[in-house]
Amino acid sequence: MLKLTFLGTSSGVPTVRRNVTALAVHTSLNRDWWLVDCGEATQHQLQRIALSVHDLVGICITHIHGDHCYGLPGLLASAAMTGRKKPLILVAPAGVKAWLDATLQHTELFLTFDLVHVDLAAQAAVHRADGLLIERFPLSHRVPSYAFRFTFEHTRWKVDHDALRARGVPSGPAWGLLQQGQDVPLADGSTLAAADFRTLHRKRAVAVVGGDNDTPALLAAACQGADVLVHEATYTEATLQKVGPGPQHSSAQRVAQFAEQAGLPTLVLTHFSPRYDNREGMAELAAEARRHYTGQLLLANDLQTYDL
Repeated sequence: MLKLTFLGTSSGVPTVRRNVTALAVHTSLNRDWWLVDCGEATQHQLQRIALSVHDLVGICITHIHGDHCYGLPGLLASAAMTGRKKPLILVAPAGVKAWLDATLQHTELFLTFDLVHVDLAAQAAVHRADGLLIERFPLSHRVPSYAFRFTFEHTRWKVDHDALRARGVPSGPAWGLLQQGQDVPLADGSTLAAADFRTLHRKRAVAVVGGDNDTPALLAAACQGADVLVHEATYTEATLQKVGPGPQHSSAQRVAQFAEQAGLPTLVLTHFSPRYDNREGMAELAAEARRHYTGQLLLANDLQTYDL
């Protein structure tokens, strides 16, 4: 129902194997998709997967730091140059919009589509359409930072085929009419009531995607009923203690402890310091998280996809 494709999993600067932060979120409903953060060269990553900027509905920027937004001008320029016409939603801090406006003005970047800005500080529910609700939750970082909760609900009516066969109604046009909610008259003078032979089935998937954040517990409300949390694990706890509180990031241990306490079934760690971009470093982060979390644990890699 929800698919997450990681386009960048490094923090601060890219590495040979990891680009800076970006994550695609798409549903099973159609080709529409959303982008959470847009680090430099995100548009290059899109060349390697089957997602088009023409199907991109909106971009959510967690905070103003460059490794989360420096890819915006290039991505928007490419969308315009390849003929995009429909409006694009930009859910972002006011500072990101101001910087982008200045870039548009001073580099003669002319967009062929409307850019609809939603100020993160103004409202908690930032988007609601087609069964998808996107809400934002404030976090703790050096600058205002947010998490996004994606709730996708898909409902459809299902006809009870076994009950119809038991009633002596073979597969055919009558089934289709009942599926549409229409009562069906029979040759013997009786009527099949749609309400007696169809039921409403609802499926729901919830993903929480955090921005930079040194206090995972701030996501307690956002993670209620969630299927997966995607959160930065920039450091191990030992390194975080050495670095000190200044950067205001999380460790694998702290995120794992929160996920365990919150009862989250799946935790995906990302936004790794480049110092861990080797086999030993990633193993160290994974081991630390697994000491504190018993659910399904994933350490994201660029171009990796996770399905709910």
